[in-house]
Amino acid sequence: MKENNGNICQNPISFFPDGTPVPDLLTAQEAIHYLRLDIDGPKNPHLTLRHYRDHDLLRATRVGKKLRYQRTELLKFLDIMTEKTKKTA
Repeated sequence: MKENNGNICQNPISFFPDGTPVPDLLTAQEAIHYLRLDIDGPKNPHLTLRHYRDHDLLRATRVGKKLRYQRTELLKFLDIMTEKTKKTA
């Protein structure tokens, strides 16, 4: 974690593989890219995100008419999936 004017930064900056900074609030397409579902994932990654939401594995935030994904929620989701992987591996 970086220090910023004496304060510890809770959300260090992360980057997409192309070097673009990951925002704190992501669109569905950015969340798909962040989770890399578009690279080697399912045929319809949007349905996969919905599946994760419907099964309370991933929480989304409604902003206006659109769902957005907080980066911290995506990190929590990855922790959950990592724990599930440990149990089955």
